[in-house]
Amino acid sequence: MRLPGSVRLRLLLTLAALPLSDATEPAMTTRDINQQTQESISGHTVKEHDLSTSGQYFTTQDFNNQTEGNISNLTSVVYSISLSGVSSAPREEYITLENPANIQLSCSLARTSDSESINVRWKKDNETVDYGVAVLNETKNVWSTQYMLNVRDRNQMGSYTCAFKNGEVKATFHIQGPQIDGKDQHVVSYVGDSVVLVCKSVRYIPISWIWYMSNGSDQVAVNDSLMPDKYMVNRKYANTTKLKILKITEKDDSLYWCQAVFKLGESKGKVSLKVLTYMVPLKPFLVISAEVIFLVTIIFLYEMYSKKKQTHSDNEKEFEQIEQLKSEDSNGVENSTTRHRKV
Repeated sequence: MRLPGSVRLRLLLTLAALPLSDATEPAMTTRDINQQTQESISGHTVKEHDLSTSGQYFTTQDFNNQTEGNISNLTSVVYSISLSGVSSAPREEYITLENPANIQLSCSLARTSDSESINVRWKKDNETVDYGVAVLNETKNVWSTQYMLNVRDRNQMGSYTCAFKNGEVKATFHIQGPQIDGKDQHVVSYVGDSVVLVCKSVRYIPISWIWYMSNGSDQVAVNDSLMPDKYMVNRKYANTTKLKILKITEKDDSLYWCQAVFKLGESKGKVSLKVLTYMVPLKPFLVISAEVIFLVTIIFLYEMYSKKKQTHSDNEKEFEQIEQLKSEDSNGVENSTTRHRKV
């Protein structure tokens, strides 16, 4: 059947329009997605489920900016040591840091020659970290050198030395974390009693405290949560820690370590616990008592012997006297008999 011309024209236009709409619709959808993605990146908005490269790059950049901001916001402190001349004795300065800080270490040396420059070397412990030439100040009478240091953790702690003229003149900055008070203590207690070991940090507040007990060459953490009937740790005050040991035995005779944890390191204190039995303080008394009893016995026996000897001597004397009297009586009888015979 042959269709009219108007109908055929309308059908051709409809067939031509169908593929055209299918081709253009996906292109528009892709363009819309790209446009939305670019708007999200430019506006720094990343969805939680979106892990695109643009989102990751922004997070890293934001972290770097934040880190740089933290470094710039650190407290800046200048420490300096002045040396009088090339014959100066080594100088030292101890620096205690509780929090991260930007530090400038400065060394100055009085000019003693006409030289316009002088070599200087900076060392951290025994490792060279900087080498150069010291500069003269405006008055041309002092050489000076500086070393910048960003202390953010314990890795930057240590001893920093500035050495002039190949080490002939030097000064050292000892950078260290806070130290607790009374590092070495000695405590004496008795078997069956309870004892309290105390560590303090007066000037600085630790983040936390940890107790250890020596077990040969090792240090074992004291866990009061697993052994509440043996150990009790008092955490009431941040600058003080107390370890209470209950029902002490001879096995508790050991070294105990309290460790204060700070932002820039740790500091340890040692407490020596000596456990005694009740016989220990009685031993001197028993020894003295035994000596006294022995001496009294010797004295008593000597006196008994002396008395016995004296009694024996007295008996002998009495016997001799009796014998003498008998002899005298016998002599008297004989003399009278002789007289009667003579008559």
